[in-house]
Amino acid sequence: MYRLIGESKSNLVVESLTDGKRGPAFAHERISTLKDISIYTDDEDVPLDEVFKKIYDLKNGEAVLNPKKASANQIRELFAEILPDYDRDSVYVSDMKKVFTWYNFLLEKGLMEFTEEEEKEEQKEEPENKPEDKDQKTENKEADNA
Repeated sequence: MYRLIGESKSNLVVESLTDGKRGPAFAHERISTLKDISIYTDDEDVPLDEVFKKIYDLKNGEAVLNPKKASANQIRELFAEILPDYDRDSVYVSDMKKVFTWYNFLLEKGLMEFTEEEEKEEQKEEPENKPEDKDQKTENKEADNA
């Protein structure tokens, strides 16, 4: 896994999350960002960052089982607990192992922070003018007119 550091005319500059070494990534190389990856479900695809958030919430910010040591049934059960409606025909155990491996790796590196995103979502959900504010403005106008 790599972190995008910058861009130049002919490539991207990336930094390895394992050893911190920087280097170029060229256009002919197959590169996918984690934001571009999603998991198939019976309804809609779920972005990987939402899957990570569900894992984080379910495990209270702790690591999940080691996919290399877990059985295929354990992996399927945990994945179903996280994403109950995942497409069982399209999402393979190998995909689930990657998700769990990436999650544990990012958690270990301290890159699994959701507080900033949660604050942005809460701000979007809050209406600009709360009903209480309108009532208070009406009361203030009535008091001014009296």
